[in-house]
Amino acid sequence: MSRFTIKDLENLSGIKAHTIRIWEQRYDLLKPERSETNIRSYSQEDLKILLNVVMLKKNGYKISKIAKMSPPEISASVDEVAAVDGRAEIHVNALTAAMVEFDEVRFEKIISTSILQSGLLETMKKVVFPFLQRTGIHWLTGVVNPAQEHFVSNLIRQKLIVAIDGQVVSRRGETPLALLFLPAGEAHEISLLFFTYLLKVQNYRVVYLGADVPCSDVEYVSEKTSPQFLFSFVSSSLSNVDHKSYFSKLCDKLDLPIYLAGAQAEAVGEAVEKLITLRSFEEIIAFVDSLD
Repeated sequence: MSRFTIKDLENLSGIKAHTIRIWEQRYDLLKPERSETNIRSYSQEDLKILLNVVMLKKNGYKISKIAKMSPPEISASVDEVAAVDGRAEIHVNALTAAMVEFDEVRFEKIISTSILQSGLLETMKKVVFPFLQRTGIHWLTGVVNPAQEHFVSNLIRQKLIVAIDGQVVSRRGETPLALLFLPAGEAHEISLLFFTYLLKVQNYRVVYLGADVPCSDVEYVSEKTSPQFLFSFVSSSLSNVDHKSYFSKLCDKLDLPIYLAGAQAEAVGEAVEKLITLRSFEEIIAFVDSLD
């Protein structure tokens, strides 16, 4: 089972280590193990309890009252809070707790509640993407296990696929078409799936190639389908693929607009003159809204 340092708990919960120690000593909320050199280490159950305590405290519960509740009572109260409180931070923290426990039912319920309260667009912007960004940082620092990241990514992916399937594109006249893909070395499809959903809402047909697509395949499909534009994301700085060369080759081969978004898009765009980069969520939404 994974063990966490008090610094890990501080990073995941946003609560200072000093405060965590006080809650631990005064209210016996957490039960860390100690090494021979008196270094604390915490279990996944400790992390879950702390995340839930933070959520309740931010919603007006007194720490003294929370300390008298059993873990099941704390979890039930958190679910009640998440169901009525539309604040994105509440949902992000609740998703983190569900991820730690591999709790699929709770994870899906939190996302569904947010969608009902705010809609899919706002949920993705204010809950899902901030949650994934936080998870990615913690994965890089070793706080989050890769299996936990895969677990939540697949649940979010399923939600988006259902939303995409619910959009029926009208075939009246010349329905525009877009080609979507992730370049070689990129594996995380959530942003691309969300963009697919946005295009379907705008009555665009989409040729979706998915992740880790060789440059030659993009060229081949472009020639066969004649899309209005191509769209891709580059997020990982750890890929061993040269994205600048990849997109430079595409721009030279294809006489089509190629749009690029994601955390690494600006760096790639600076090196590839013909690329059109979208630097933020707001720019992506504005681009979709500008489509006929």
